[in-house]
Amino acid sequence: MGREVELPANIFELEITDQINHVLYLSAKQYLANQRQGTHKSKQRNEIHGSTRKLHRQKGTGGSRKGNIKSPLFHGGGRVFGPQPRNYEQKLNKKVKRLARKAALSIKAQQNRIIVLEDFRMETPKTKNYLNILHSLNTVNAGIGAAKSLMVLNAPNAPVQPEAPRFPQTPRGRKKRAAYADKVKEYISKSKQYKVDLQAYQSAKAAYDQENAHVYGNIHLSARNVPKTATAHANMLNTYEIMNTNYLVISESALEHLKTALS
Repeated sequence: MGREVELPANIFELEITDQINHVLYLSAKQYLANQRQGTHKSKQRNEIHGSTRKLHRQKGTGGSRKGNIKSPLFHGGGRVFGPQPRNYEQKLNKKVKRLARKAALSIKAQQNRIIVLEDFRMETPKTKNYLNILHSLNTVNAGIGAAKSLMVLNAPNAPVQPEAPRFPQTPRGRKKRAAYADKVKEYISKSKQYKVDLQAYQSAKAAYDQENAHVYGNIHLSARNVPKTATAHANMLNTYEIMNTNYLVISESALEHLKTALS
């Protein structure tokens, strides 16, 4: 038999107004736009390989005027105003994104679609074990087995990999070459320090993976083959993922993280 958990009112009990709905729209729009790669490309007339010879004389043929074979009027010619590579990334203020996440959580709380789960661990990834967890949750809240569910987990922040130094570019001019030697010496000292930092990072990353693999990694591997369910890290939880699921299953440690991050 489960127990009830009190959710903070400043995160899970917001009043949903038209302004809040617009904030939700902006946050979901930003997330979907940032997922686009923007690598679409079509060749224009100047990028087509072909002859530049005029197909026939300008007048006297009875036909229309034509240039070369690369004209957009012909099959295989360049495309007029075709798609070009571009960046679809959109920016949104931090306070707006935080408000959108709180509003999405409040909507799920008003619909009684939030389940708080005790922290658990998986020594090895096993899909059957994850299905057993969903089955046990289905006995508490009927309907979660057939609906879309998102399990929010929390783990300590992973160590950050150090950035490798860049070799300085060769300058032009006598005055700049004098300072170039000092930059090379600085690069050599940074490279030695980078090797030390990299070894420390690798040992810390190995210890982190060994200690916290059961917190998120094994659970994620166990759930990725189950339809209509997904996992998310509390640090990376966004508004679109919250609104795109029917039930939100939050671990106790992830709930504490959300309290500190959104309050």
